[in-house]
Amino acid sequence: MKKNLAILGSTGSIGTQALDVVRCHPELFGVEVLTAQENCDLLISQAMEFKPNAVVIGNENCFAKVAEALKDYPVKVFAGQDSIAQIVEMEEIDMVLTALVGYSGLKPTLNAIKAGKHIALANKETLVIAGELVMAEARRKNVLIIPVDSEHSAIFQCLAGEQLGSVEKIYLTASGGPFLGKTRQQLAGITKEAALRHPNWKMGPKITVDSASMMNKGLEVIEARWLFDLLPDQIDVIIHPQSVIHSMVQFIDGSIKAQMGLPDMKLPILFALAYPKRVISDLPRFNFTDYPQLTFKAPDNEVFRNLSLAFSALRQGGNMPCILNAANEIAVGAFLDERIGFLDIPEVIEHCMGTVSFIRNPQYDDYVGSHIEAMARAGEYLIHLKQY
Repeated sequence: MKKNLAILGSTGSIGTQALDVVRCHPELFGVEVLTAQENCDLLISQAMEFKPNAVVIGNENCFAKVAEALKDYPVKVFAGQDSIAQIVEMEEIDMVLTALVGYSGLKPTLNAIKAGKHIALANKETLVIAGELVMAEARRKNVLIIPVDSEHSAIFQCLAGEQLGSVEKIYLTASGGPFLGKTRQQLAGITKEAALRHPNWKMGPKITVDSASMMNKGLEVIEARWLFDLLPDQIDVIIHPQSVIHSMVQFIDGSIKAQMGLPDMKLPILFALAYPKRVISDLPRFNFTDYPQLTFKAPDNEVFRNLSLAFSALRQGGNMPCILNAANEIAVGAFLDERIGFLDIPEVIEHCMGTVSFIRNPQYDDYVGSHIEAMARAGEYLIHLKQY
């Protein structure tokens, strides 16, 4: 039987690659729902090709255009953020791929879990913001959360057949991004265009800047803590510029498992969508002779301060990772709009972590409030930075 998918964020990098996977395996996957924020032209094209039961355009101003274009197709059209959060509850959906950006993924993912849908998780911010709440709900509903990030997919695969109690630590690998080896002085004048030139991966602008600043790895550290029920000291980050070893698990007997492959996001997407089966694919194969050297080095936490800030937020717990994430979203947006410099990003985050109200045991409404407060505080701090 086909697995019916809801792809949230179908016009983004992960969403479009997921649809490439579906094209290659139409016997395995059906498309039940597609959503986009405002790329209505691509959403319309996808709907015409895959003929899902329904599509949702997040920007309500685009509703009329999408509805008119699809009026002769058997596709229901909805609009707005609430519709994205509600559409995941459709009975026909078997799995929800959450490929939304940032905080926007939290409510739809939680709703999907409450509706008993298995999750292919590409929105790491969901667990960064409210990991304890989300994982508790998944356990309560007996829902699988299969990671799509290449690093977490690697850890997930390395843990197959193992007991969590046998894990000593995990290593999340990082390419180092486009600024590997640069000093703070060299980063002071970095342009948006330079930050968006990732050497190994093709991703959306926000996650690409996060990779350049090492915040993406910091968010992955927090995500890994909840996905795999680990302590902060059981998670380490290692720079691996070739992006061939996607991550590793070290066990209590000293042995290490590593998951390897070419840096192609279609691999972890296919693994997550098809789980628990492995599917034959025609994706390019890794050739060891093409990579005569695999290198590793420790991250430079003084130059790339975001990684240290993420570990600090994780250790503080409570709503602090939520504050970190909200401040980062505002700071990265300002950098992409060329309103602040690259080195201002950690300054905004650190300011918010020190000034936004800390809540030790937050509930869902507390996360929402913390996100709003942190975004406001970050916006105020941007004005301060502009004055200087």
